[in-house]
Amino acid sequence: MSHLRPQPGCLWRALLAAWIGLLCATLTARCQNADFEAANRLYEQGQFAEAAAGYQKLVDAGQASAAVLFNLGNAWFKSGKIGRAVVAYRQAASLAPRDPDVVANLQFARNQVQGPRVLPAAWQRWLGKLSLNEWSWLAGIAVWVWFLLQTLLQFRPAWKRSARGAVIAATVFALLALGGFTAAFADARATRLAVIVEPEVVVRHGPLPESPIAFTAYDGAELRWTDQKDDWVQVSAGPRRIGWVQKSQVALFHPLKMS
Repeated sequence: MSHLRPQPGCLWRALLAAWIGLLCATLTARCQNADFEAANRLYEQGQFAEAAAGYQKLVDAGQASAAVLFNLGNAWFKSGKIGRAVVAYRQAASLAPRDPDVVANLQFARNQVQGPRVLPAAWQRWLGKLSLNEWSWLAGIAVWVWFLLQTLLQFRPAWKRSARGAVIAATVFALLALGGFTAAFADARATRLAVIVEPEVVVRHGPLPESPIAFTAYDGAELRWTDQKDDWVQVSAGPRRIGWVQKSQVALFHPLKMS
């Protein structure tokens, strides 16, 4: 039985559609690269606010690479917007956790922040050495190595004695990798930050302008985001510093919902 063949006209239309799709993808990539270079030129000319708008346009278009976010952080910092710079650097660190420039600039920006804030604990910094995707890959590889080793020993029972050390090492590696991924995922899921983006913000005990003052936070302060009500966000900088700020005064950041 012969296979069905497309009519000549259908084949040409398919080829034309594929060519048009490739052309559009190429043009899109060139436009995005052109926008990136245009923002870089604005930055080099000292037009930092305009450069930040250019980088933000790429982020909003779904082009949130580590390089774009890093440059966005630099542009915001040069514009005097420490809070927005912290958010951009943290987003860049989510994609490139071991990039020395990202790590250094994030720490430098944090050093400019005054007043109460929440910083990652030592175990969170350790987990942050790898991105969530990297933890996922590491755990997947470790589990597959363990399964392949077990399968191999089923076909070669005589190797079980000599491979005991390898089995123990593979088991420990798989457990550690799975534990690291589980902890990193749970931390990313639980981490919701509200970064102050105005020079000085009054945090109030309630979600009303006339509510008593709880404490004052400053540009760049990273606070835990615990609740939201209308145009107000509940934040905390520890068990004794909890209050509400207007949503327009903060940038909300969630590692698993970065856009």
